[in-house]
Amino acid sequence: MSLSDDGGYGGDHRGSETGQTRTRLPDGDNDAYGTGRRPRAGGLSSRNLVTIVGVVVLLIAAIAFANRGGSGNSETASDDTAQDAAARPTAPTGTKPVNGKNGDIAAGFAKTEQGAQSAAANFAVALGSERMFKVNSRHQIVDAVYAPKAASNLKGPQDKAYSKAFLRKLGLDPAGNAPKGKTFISRTIPVGTKVEQFTDGTAKVSVWYTGLIGMAGAGSTDPVRTDWKTWTFDLSWTDGDWKVAADSQKNGPAPIAGDVPASGADEMTKAVEQYGGFTYAR
Repeated sequence: MSLSDDGGYGGDHRGSETGQTRTRLPDGDNDAYGTGRRPRAGGLSSRNLVTIVGVVVLLIAAIAFANRGGSGNSETASDDTAQDAAARPTAPTGTKPVNGKNGDIAAGFAKTEQGAQSAAANFAVALGSERMFKVNSRHQIVDAVYAPKAASNLKGPQDKAYSKAFLRKLGLDPAGNAPKGKTFISRTIPVGTKVEQFTDGTAKVSVWYTGLIGMAGAGSTDPVRTDWKTWTFDLSWTDGDWKVAADSQKNGPAPIAGDVPASGADEMTKAVEQYGGFTYAR
């Protein structure tokens, strides 16, 4: 059965050929075919249905707007934030950054998983900085970051590792200084942290980071390059704060290199001088 040209149901033959005429009656109790008009479901008109749907939408919008306000219960907001952080490991928890400092390094981390992650991220930044290439500042960083026994055992091997030959390969003099007119760059930028293990007084935290290292300046034979690594710290709660007992690194995960062309030496030098680092808090 198909629709005919006049809007009724039938074949291709019109009423003029059969001698029959169909008349569509005005709004009455029955349609042209004598069947009763079907009542609307629930007795609701389309206008009433639209009104009800509109009211429901407005109520949902009002509830959503109220939940966005900052005047709600702070304890409830903290619970919601904690749940979000648990669902999305790299999401911030809302915990305030630490206020203490040990030299130039953040200190006074909480004895929690969040505190351990913040400590590991900040330790990675300090240990990956250009200050590690000068003996005095390197010893200060090691004493601030590592537990006393670990720091004592580490200084000698590190001094040998940062040898004159190693520094010369990077373009630095024996004291770790860059040549005049050039800027040595070494930075660690944490991308995310992960708790591998956690107990009351110990934690193992991995920091996934990207790094910058190289010499910026005209004629440099060691241009600034990026690297991707994972730095894992074994932390111990020592004298009221997290300290590094041992650490290790491995390459990656590394993304595919982007299409942004490398900047010139002057632009890189200005960037490292003008853009400061961060105190990392979970």
